[in-house]
Amino acid sequence: MFSFSGKENDHLFSRRCVLVNGPVIVGAGPSGLAVGACLREQGVPFVVVERADCIASLWQKRTYDRLKLHLPKQFCQLPKHPFPDHFPEYPTKKQFIDYLESYANKFDIKPQFNESVQSAKYDEACRLWRVKSVSNLDGSEVEYICQWLVVATGENAECVVPEIDGLKEFNGEVLHPTLHASQYKSGERFSGKKVLVVGCGNSGMEVSLDLCNHNAEPSMVVRSSVHVLPREILGRSTIELATLMLAWLPLWLVDKIVLLFSWMIFGNMEKYGLKRPKMGPLELKQNANGKTPVLDIGALDKIRSGEVKVVPGIKRFASGGGSVHLVDGRTLEIDAVVLATGYRSNVPYWLHETEFFTKDGFPNTPFPNGWKGKAGLYAVGFTRKGLAGVSIDALKISHDIAKVWKQDLQQKKDKAPRLRRCISQF
Repeated sequence: MFSFSGKENDHLFSRRCVLVNGPVIVGAGPSGLAVGACLREQGVPFVVVERADCIASLWQKRTYDRLKLHLPKQFCQLPKHPFPDHFPEYPTKKQFIDYLESYANKFDIKPQFNESVQSAKYDEACRLWRVKSVSNLDGSEVEYICQWLVVATGENAECVVPEIDGLKEFNGEVLHPTLHASQYKSGERFSGKKVLVVGCGNSGMEVSLDLCNHNAEPSMVVRSSVHVLPREILGRSTIELATLMLAWLPLWLVDKIVLLFSWMIFGNMEKYGLKRPKMGPLELKQNANGKTPVLDIGALDKIRSGEVKVVPGIKRFASGGGSVHLVDGRTLEIDAVVLATGYRSNVPYWLHETEFFTKDGFPNTPFPNGWKGKAGLYAVGFTRKGLAGVSIDALKISHDIAKVWKQDLQQKKDKAPRLRRCISQF
């Protein structure tokens, strides 16, 4: 990696420029770390640019305290480095962060922290990527120039905060500054309060459960249908069993088997306000919109007992008051709101490219072929298949880059003797 700078009035040298002899990886979450580790194994140099001040900022700064991996650890480990044997089957948040820290240390991955990428554009003239970042600390600018760009910002880069009539004027407590569950740590602060949880995905369910365990009174907004599956069936991970069955059975049949077991364990949940989608959970996840089924860890028991109340969509929040009007005509008096409304990709905001990524910030081509674009552009962490999908794409990307990088290196070595002979003649 080489850096150079020049006069401020020179357009090319108006910022510090860094020529990278390898790829630039944008994002130091599990996706970026996985690609970095695989490249390190191949001997390819790289630079990781990260807007936060730590690796895996989503896990370290935007998750609740009680969080555990929802899948067994063998489905969540990154390439080249398994989880320690003494870790439980479902590692805690702290254990997973410790694992990622050890992963970064093992492969000597040292990101450029506190640098927010403002733009990335392919320069057709010089056939290189120009990645411009701004320091969060002093506002200084850096332009990285590289042959390969790896987009590793992932599916969960930005919080989704819906516009709900009256929410900004709500007179109760809303999680600031983002009004989002990413700021929720524990239900302890909500003890004795009536809390409206907006969203019924894994986060919404688990936040509602945590609120119950801290003597709060949660009501959970369920606007649409949702698949809720047991985390385990017959003592085995539901996802593990489904994966095994998919090797022998068609997807639609595996869906029916999983739903049959779910009905045997949970019974009919529609009477509690939870309707299932017409499409099966695996088909919905793999072939449609990537919506992940909820893996229950206790929230359904709280719904059955009435400790978590299921309510329909919100019509509006009462102006200047502590109440909310629902679409069915009811009004709830509440003290606080937690928006468990998910995340989205932020790629369209900074990547100047119109063919590989959609306007929603996901590769146009679905898994398993959405990892490689044109002109040295790659994507990792957008498969909607969790950390297992990250590992698959990281290995493909590293092998693809290493093949070209090593060819270029060999060509330079082959040219060196001829260059020395030419120089000796002068």
